[in-house]
Amino acid sequence: MRSLTKMLVALTLSLAIGSAATNQALAASPAPVRADNGMVVSAHRIATEVGVDILRKGGNAIDAAVAVGYALAVVYPSAGNIGGGGFMTIRLKDGRTSFLDFRERAPLAATKTMYLDAQGNVVDGLSTAGYLAVGVPGSVMGFETALTRFGTMRRASVMAPAVRLAREGFVLEDGDVATLTGGAKKTRQGRGRGRDLPQERTAAVRGR
Repeated sequence: MRSLTKMLVALTLSLAIGSAATNQALAASPAPVRADNGMVVSAHRIATEVGVDILRKGGNAIDAAVAVGYALAVVYPSAGNIGGGGFMTIRLKDGRTSFLDFRERAPLAATKTMYLDAQGNVVDGLSTAGYLAVGVPGSVMGFETALTRFGTMRRASVMAPAVRLAREGFVLEDGDVATLTGGAKKTRQGRGRGRDLPQERTAAVRGR
């Protein structure tokens, strides 16, 4: 009987400690954000504010999404950029759904052996750094398709915030500084520079 009592006391204590730890974790977490009419979430605070402003001006969710996409090209260039691509899942008010695939595509001159050496082995880094790693961008096409088919605002209107940010600048945050510092380090190491190109292709690239 004493053993059973000890077990019950230990179990109760364990549950109490677990509950206290959970409550502390919840108390330390940011309060959830709720909204009645809409919400914008992105990888950068400034881009999110751009989307909210578009909604306040009467734009719909697609207008806001496209505006955020262009804004991210300025404030989050390492990932949210017009040199890349993406996907968009859309559900309209009447229940209709649509999906846009505007991911990057390989150039027409790409071959299945372009990242292999003479022995057929994969060359480390060739597909991830340098000019051969670049795909044909799809972001602008995707944004324009979404805006034309489902948006309500003109392209100039949804691009205006991004243009303003590019011209006037914005205050960098810690994450921005870390990203730019990392990019500068890679540049100093010579990645992506013309001197990394094969000699026979350098003139053609510079001449474009």
